[in-house]
Amino acid sequence: MADQLGSSTMGETAAEPAVTGGSPEDARMLAYQVSGTFTPYPAFHGRKVSWAAVATIVAGFLTGGLALVFGPTWWLFWAAAGLAAVGGLLALATNMFEDWY
Repeated sequence: MADQLGSSTMGETAAEPAVTGGSPEDARMLAYQVSGTFTPYPAFHGRKVSWAAVATIVAGFLTGGLALVFGPTWWLFWAAAGLAAVGGLLALATNMFEDWY
């Protein structure tokens, strides 16, 4: 907690990289976030393989839910559970949770 900004949020200390511990661009982003000025984040919505994993998991859950509602059709339920598990393994194998900013 020793690297906190001083009493002023937009003072000279917010623009110095040594205070924030990063690059000058990081210090500038911190100054904008502290001041409340709107700065849009870059448009990044994940990788295609991550969306494929999510779509596989969602398809498995929807199919499994419909198999229980309109049946129960157990063979379809377990096939859908397997599909959701394959999507989960794909998400883990491709390190999907590192796709955020």
